[in-house]
Amino acid sequence: MTGSETSPTFRLAYVPGVTPAKWVRIWNERLPDVPLALVQVPAADASAVLGEGRADAGVVRLPVDRTFFSAIPLYTETTVVVVPKDHLVTAADEVSLADLADEVVLHPQDDVLGWERPPGEPAFERPATTEDAVELVAAGVGVLIVPQSLARLHHRRDLTYRTVSDAPQSGVALVWPEEATTDLVDDFIGIVRGRTANSTRGRARPEAQAGTGRAQDAGTGRKAASGKGSGKAPGRSAGKGAGAGGGGRTAQSRGGSGRTGGARGAKGAQGGARGAKRGRPRRSS
Repeated sequence: MTGSETSPTFRLAYVPGVTPAKWVRIWNERLPDVPLALVQVPAADASAVLGEGRADAGVVRLPVDRTFFSAIPLYTETTVVVVPKDHLVTAADEVSLADLADEVVLHPQDDVLGWERPPGEPAFERPATTEDAVELVAAGVGVLIVPQSLARLHHRRDLTYRTVSDAPQSGVALVWPEEATTDLVDDFIGIVRGRTANSTRGRARPEAQAGTGRAQDAGTGRKAASGKGSGKAPGRSAGKGAGAGGGGRTAQSRGGSGRTGGARGAKGAQGGARGAKRGRPRRSS
């Protein structure tokens, strides 16, 4: 992490068509003590606003200068053509650029699709803004090709739009100056990427780290104590008990057998002596 926080609030720039409301809500829940200020800027001015430090990060349209800015692509928008509700193209759910070849296609000066010349017939002059171009569509002057979010932003009841399948598309990204990656920028990156409040990849809170360390130490101590109590004594007792008991019983069994054999032998000897006495002839007188 480089840089340091330079403002009491986190300033987020965003361009027309982008809706950062979800991320702002999560920010306010997780960082209630750090206000988030939204800075709306024209798409063409977004890089200058970020480069001059007038915002800490921005949700802007690509491309941007990647030698100066870090960028996390978020999504790519569908491109649509805005037409009057009774226009012929409304008969289909989707059209191609070839279907618009005979139409007057308006090309506003704040165009974000990046083409040098749109398809179809050029208008007499280029409208200054997308909003002005939408007014001309409503007046029947021509049609307008824009990202879907801009068609919704400038919605009118008398206009509608259809997807253009093969038109250029506009990508949206979270962008910030690479050399100004502050802790607050990193917090917002975590929110945009869907990290939880307790994610290990985010900034860890000191209290949480200390609590985790104490819990780990306690767990390690309990494991060590458990290992001492169950490792040495039971093994030695069992081994000695089994060996001594088994050996003792064997010795006693053998001793018992010896004594029994000896007794039997003694009895046999006594019987033999008695037999010998009885069988000895008497001397004649």
